[in-house]
Amino acid sequence: MGRAVLDAASDREDVDVVAGVNRDPEADASDADPRVPIEPAREFGRVLRERDPDALVDFSGPSSSQNYVAVCAEAGVACVVGTTGFDDRGESALDAASDHVPVLRASNFSRGVQALLDAIEAAVGDLPEYDVEVTETHHNGKRDAPSGTAKTVVDRIESTRDGDGRRVHGREGDAPREPGEIGVHARRAGGVRGEHEVLLAGGDEELRLAHRAGSRAVFAEGALDAADWLAGRDPGRYEFSEVVGV
Repeated sequence: MGRAVLDAASDREDVDVVAGVNRDPEADASDADPRVPIEPAREFGRVLRERDPDALVDFSGPSSSQNYVAVCAEAGVACVVGTTGFDDRGESALDAASDHVPVLRASNFSRGVQALLDAIEAAVGDLPEYDVEVTETHHNGKRDAPSGTAKTVVDRIESTRDGDGRRVHGREGDAPREPGEIGVHARRAGGVRGEHEVLLAGGDEELRLAHRAGSRAVFAEGALDAADWLAGRDPGRYEFSEVVGV
């Protein structure tokens, strides 16, 4: 994703990447990029002081992301976070940073996924008695399962149904469907960038709502849109839906 962000930024006039950091202590010269200086993550504070960026775009991991955001909060740098897999402690760290700088964390920076969420809310609201199953597929190197986007989808379903529902992750053995369940399934294979599908089924009909990303560029462009929109705003937590709304 870091290289995807650099690729996307190189074609835009509204943003300029001034530096990057690599959190891999084993990284060597082959990880360098001629377009921008790549520094060790341990030098992140110095990089902020010397480069004076308006916003951070982070696609790293929950632990390192919390550290980056904390340092940005001290430096007054807005934070766009695309990292997923945060636990409650991680979310609390983002909340703490948002007392000092604007913070926007999204599980997905695709405009199509934002439209999908709206469509899901409408469909689930119109078909309250239908069974719902959520399936997501990603490349074989993705760490968190289910994906952050799938969790966002299920959150939207639950909120539309007033919190009614029990998440069932996969099925095995004697496992007939119980009323109100929301099935959640994660698949990992090959180089799939990201697929999410919601199945609503009732009686003799079914409705499928799906989104497929063909390239990481979709997410990189959205993150840069968010950074451009977020820079200079008041401290607080923001949503990508606000960026898309503009």
